[in-house]
Amino acid sequence: MRAGIGYDIHRLVEERKLFLGGIEIPYIKGLLGYSDGDVVLHAISDAILGGMGMGDIGVHFPNTDPQYKDVSSLEILKKVAAIAASKKFVINNVDTVVLAEEPKIYPFRQKMVDIISDTLGIKKDRVNIKATTNEGVGSLGKGEAIAAYAVVTLEEK
Repeated sequence: MRAGIGYDIHRLVEERKLFLGGIEIPYIKGLLGYSDGDVVLHAISDAILGGMGMGDIGVHFPNTDPQYKDVSSLEILKKVAAIAASKKFVINNVDTVVLAEEPKIYPFRQKMVDIISDTLGIKKDRVNIKATTNEGVGSLGKGEAIAAYAVVTLEEK
């Protein structure tokens, strides 16, 4: 059994759509990033790659490569899942926490779980998404950014 941890943070900016956990969430701002900025999927992708000892998404999907400009982070997660499968790793469990003052994550949680589990080819009860605020502290607490942590367990077959 192996485990990996991932973390990502992006600034909230106007005139961008907000994508979290593979879905578009109606909000007045979106996450600034080279791709769509989905911190949830970036953290999960990093955790999977880390658990395999294969670096992070910056290594595999560099922000210097035009093919990844504004790409859906679901495409990144699909490619990471394919890398895991090709290396004979099975993803057992995904646990994620989102740090955001706004918007509220709970109304979108189940849809995120559905999309992530479908993308990774694992049961829905193997994906968990939690959310918390930063209690007004720092850039997260001031609503200037959204961050996510993910822990993933993998098994070598």
